[in-house]
Amino acid sequence: MADGRKSNRLTRIVETAEAHFGRPVQKVTAPGGEGRSSFRLHFNDMDVIATLRPNFRRTHLEAFVLEQLRAHTDDLPECLGVVGEVMFQSDVGRRRLNQEIVRHKEKGRLDLAAEAVAAIFRIQSAARRTDLGRMLPHLGANDGWVTNLVDAVDTLQPYSMGISPQFDRTAAAERLAYPGRQFVKWDCRSGNAALDRTGKLRWFDFEYSGLRHGAEDFAWLIGDEAWPVRPDQMADVMIDAFDPGCGHEIGDYLDYLSVYLTFHAIQRLKLITKEAKKRGWLSKERVRKYDDAGVHPEFAMQICGVGAYYAAQSPVTEVLARNFEAAQDYFRAILKDGRSLKSA
Repeated sequence: MADGRKSNRLTRIVETAEAHFGRPVQKVTAPGGEGRSSFRLHFNDMDVIATLRPNFRRTHLEAFVLEQLRAHTDDLPECLGVVGEVMFQSDVGRRRLNQEIVRHKEKGRLDLAAEAVAAIFRIQSAARRTDLGRMLPHLGANDGWVTNLVDAVDTLQPYSMGISPQFDRTAAAERLAYPGRQFVKWDCRSGNAALDRTGKLRWFDFEYSGLRHGAEDFAWLIGDEAWPVRPDQMADVMIDAFDPGCGHEIGDYLDYLSVYLTFHAIQRLKLITKEAKKRGWLSKERVRKYDDAGVHPEFAMQICGVGAYYAAQSPVTEVLARNFEAAQDYFRAILKDGRSLKSA
């Protein structure tokens, strides 16, 4: 039955594409796996990405965002039209950043990291020249969302002697409760960027775009557990690329980023352990190929290292650094003895 739905879905996409572009589709491939919403359509003279999401409102939001931003920057795909619930966009390349970056040594990785960060700043700058600030939803705008983000700190308790009583949850929530003023793409994991044949990097998947502080986009990138660049190196990249036009003083901006990234790292760790208990550990190659959650002990160690580094950067979160370090030791031991977390 599932195969039948998939077949009907593909047939619908292909027929819509052929009518829209006025030429036959030669082949269809699935860059993110057949369970995803987007497919690559191969015509004789070009490739196009077709997206059919379960929620058509997100598709239309994404198309609107792409059209608004593309007038001011080419750091994202071009929307080639929306027909009903299907959106067509330009193909930004097959070399996904999450796979491309591990093919380089340290200098090349830092160059790619710098370009990824600069592109996000350019996209946010482009958004300030549009009406998106008046039209997009505010993300994480209610107290419950922020409280849940902070209370997830309890995820770290099993790996250490518990959360220090010096950790002030109210102060952390107040720091994170930020009104939506700046465009954010959201979900800036490295699997959502790609390089074309010329080496130009572009970000894609704008379906969750909205308004918040702005630093959240960089937290998604740095807090991507499969991201191989050290957190201290990423701190230097952020300082070098910082755009003063974002409306924040750099010291305050980096402090907010550190606090937000601390709790983002906890969310990623929660996801990793949840999936590891359900599916067992996955190979790093599979994770990168399918842009999956980083369900591998090394990726769990990476996100704990990121959390420890950034927690230590702000007085709001510095007492949590030891909890992340203890969790990192836990996953280091798992890696050494090859133990599975999968439930019986």
